Formats: sequence, structure tokens, C-alpha cells
Amino acid sequence: MIAKLKGRLDETGEDWAIVDVGGVGYLVHCSARTLSALGEVGGACTVHTDLQVSENDMRLLGFAEASERDWFRLLTGVQGVGSKVGLAILSALSTGELRDACAAGDAASVARANGVGPKLAGRIVNELKDRAGALPGGSGSGAGTAKVAPAGSASADAVSALENLGFKPAVAAQAVARAQAELGEGAGESELIRVALKKAAG
Repeated sequence: MIAKLKGRLDETGEDWAIVDVGGVGYLVHCSARTLSALGEVGGACTVHTDLQVSENDMRLLGFAEASERDWFRLLTGVQGVGSKVGLAILSALSTGELRDACAAGDAASVARANGVGPKLAGRIVNELKDRAGALPGGSGSGAGTAKVAPAGSASADAVSALENLGFKPAVAAQAVARAQAELGEGAGESELIRVALKKAAG
């Protein structure tokens, strides 16, 4: 499967780009955010890709960041979300904003995307909200954006501890992120757990 293209941006359209790799032009369908991130036509670019094959179509989807591709795969795993709707959602929201919306059960934010009604938006956040704390997110602008903690770190252990106490992954991840912001990067696991418990319960 084609996972990444690195070449020259040859041409762009409303929702697609052609990437020239060694003289071969690859047509990739992209979100508006990816298209704006690819830069000027004629310049070098790198696109993370996902190949979708159906009975009568083969389509290459392109993403500026691997996290956006990961979210696309998650979104299209929800019933009723095809590639077109998945790209529309990723055009309307950044990965950080999408993660925050799912974690908070904020269907209204997801429904801002073209072609996404309230019912489908509700299904998306309901299916993904419990996993949102561990899902990839870029540099979301929301204050509640929680970074994914590196495995084995004090913050990751603190998140695990809160989950073992019965907190949902999204709640645990956000509480630990807020605790770390208050205590600083060098905070130990026990400190993080103590402060995060107050944040989660507050």
C-alpha cells in the first residue's frame, strides 16, 4: 500500500492535488487544511496517504500530517462516514479540535462540517469519545486539548492510574494534562495523580 509520497506539488484543485514523484503524477484527494499546508505549486511536498479500494473505484487520500490520516481512518470506521465526509470533517476542524469535540461529546462542533447532520455528528462523538484521550491530535487551539503522553512517562502512568480508579480515558488524559501544566514538565507521578484527581473531580 502507498503510505507516503514525497515529491513536487504539480497541480491543485478544490479538493485534490497532483504530486509528481519521479515523473509520475499521483492524484490525491485532500482536506482543505492539507491543501493549504502543502505550499505553492512547484514546491517540494510530503503527503501521508491512505489508499481506499472499492468495487468500482480506487482512491488515494492525502494528508499533511500522519495524525490527520489516523483520524481519517477512525472517522471512516464510523457507519455513515465515507471518504468525502471524513475529509469534510477534517476541513472544518483540526485534529486537536476534533479530539476535544469527541472527548466532550460536542456533536454541534462536528456538525459544522459540510454533509454532516446532527444525527451523524452524534454517532461520531458517541463512538469515539471514550477513546479521545488516547487519539492523535495536532496543535489544537482549544484550551482543553490534552497531549498524548509518551508511554512509560510519569504523565502516562498518572493517566493509567486515574483510569484504574474509574475515570474515562478522555477525562483522565485531560486532568493529567492540566495537572502537568500547573506543576511543570518535571512533576513526578504521585504529584500528577494528586493534582489530577482534584481536576477530574472538580
